Amino acid sequence: MAADIKALQSIVDDWIQNHGVRYFNELTNMAQLTEEVGEVARIIARRYGEQSEKESDKAKDLGEELADVLFVVLCLANQTSTDLQAAFDKKMAIKTKRDHDRHQNNNKLH
Repeated sequence: MAADIKALQSIVDDWIQNHGVRYFNELTNMAQLTEEVGEVARIIARRYGEQSEKESDKAKDLGEELADVLFVVLCLANQTSTDLQAAFDKKMAIKTKRDHDRHQNNNKLH
């Protein structure tokens, strides 16, 4: 069963049309994406990595931050006329063919 990324792109576009004024330009959204990925990295580094987690970081919701990343990725796909569903399906087919045995044969993973 394929994920319905196309529906997510439509939901984001509808939100922009009904609640936003317009899409930020592509460069602004790229900067926004970088910022959101940084927030995810901060949570991962402190919660699952070796850095200590500050009290102010403990209430941060990883799922919410990942959703922020997804939202901006969907915005970028929409405004660049990228069919992310088709691109994702193509990428998964490539990865499946290319990496079918690669990870199974990696002794570092066992």
